[in-house]
Amino acid sequence: MTADQKQPNRGFPKHFLWGAATAAHQVEGDNHNQWTVWELENAKAKAAQADFHLHDYPTWDKIRVEANMPENYVSGELADHYHRYKEDFDFLEKMNMNAYRFSVEWSRIEPKEGTWNSEAIAHYKDYLEELRRRDIEPVVTLLHFTLPVWFAEMGGFEKRKNVKYFVRYAEKIMSELGNSIRFIITINEPEVYGFESYYLQNWPPNKSSLFKVWRVGVNQAVAHRKAAKVLHSLNRRYRIGIAKNTVYFFPGDSAWVSRLSANLFQFFQDDYFIRKYIKHSDFLGVNYYQSARLLGYRVHNSEKLDYSDVDWPLAPADIEYALERLSRKYKKPLMITENGLADADDEHREWWIKETIIGMQKALKGGVDLIGYFHWSLMDNFEWAYGKWPRFGLIAIDYKTGKRTLRPSAAWFGRVIKKLKD
Repeated sequence: MTADQKQPNRGFPKHFLWGAATAAHQVEGDNHNQWTVWELENAKAKAAQADFHLHDYPTWDKIRVEANMPENYVSGELADHYHRYKEDFDFLEKMNMNAYRFSVEWSRIEPKEGTWNSEAIAHYKDYLEELRRRDIEPVVTLLHFTLPVWFAEMGGFEKRKNVKYFVRYAEKIMSELGNSIRFIITINEPEVYGFESYYLQNWPPNKSSLFKVWRVGVNQAVAHRKAAKVLHSLNRRYRIGIAKNTVYFFPGDSAWVSRLSANLFQFFQDDYFIRKYIKHSDFLGVNYYQSARLLGYRVHNSEKLDYSDVDWPLAPADIEYALERLSRKYKKPLMITENGLADADDEHREWWIKETIIGMQKALKGGVDLIGYFHWSLMDNFEWAYGKWPRFGLIAIDYKTGKRTLRPSAAWFGRVIKKLKD
């Protein structure tokens, strides 16, 4: 055991944010947006294709029945977090967390173009007030993949002229939610949205166009810049950023082609997108789930690695190198806005968190300005095109009864956080 493991509090700032994250559509239940429309249209096809797409996953025997059911791909009521949020916030306190990242659902706030839903606005005000009452720092995400139906029907972020609607929504909701919020994330993983929706065709609008992948990315960057300007004019205290998905690429040998490939993969994974946002950001949110080893021009991960339930290689310690690289290159405070794994049996989660904490300690010791860590996810959630079967939650959800159960790894994590904060 290393010295860092014996003294887990070493190196963490006094006001470090320890929390968990969710997204509205993935936990609230009963939303109506472009995703819910698409789910109903595609659930049967997704279920019919499950054997072909998922049969080589490590947990296929366990997930087969659920993955072959059309209702798996329809979000429906989910965990009903919209109505049970106070109960869910109790778990934040049980785990000694002092922060929570969540998203506001735009389609609830503006269900029709130009029509503001006062009841939904009041809900999110109450939601924030409940967090404040518990001394839990909110980190608010304004857009986490889901769009109002009316906005999607007019082309969404495919068209530059539509950016103004997102900026208007951002100004409206933040004017309503008040000035006590410090951290705002305008857009979650903008490049993932474009790639999944307009290249892989896994997400709505299920189009195939490399031009639109690029165009949607550029327009979201414009939306971030304009929203950041407007929000800073509302309150200079706001600290505004994006949440960027990163994969840490590294050469597996000393061959020049491996080194070149790793650099190119890293550039197109991170830097091509980040440079469009970073000058208009006060911090950079980092969503880290995996790394990738390059041998030649192909990814060849070590055979010794374990894999999550969604077949992602598990290398949590590599977060150290991802953080150090981003810190060196962009010289901005970093916030780990998502980090976790699909692990229904809770087999790897404690180890994952432990390795991640050690990686954060090393990054902090190396000079990284790291301000917070948010585990994905607070509770089991609707994992987009996968549906309900992946289990990312610190809290296990029984979707039939709504029962919440704190997983053993989460109880352990809560005890660790207490020591880290002491």
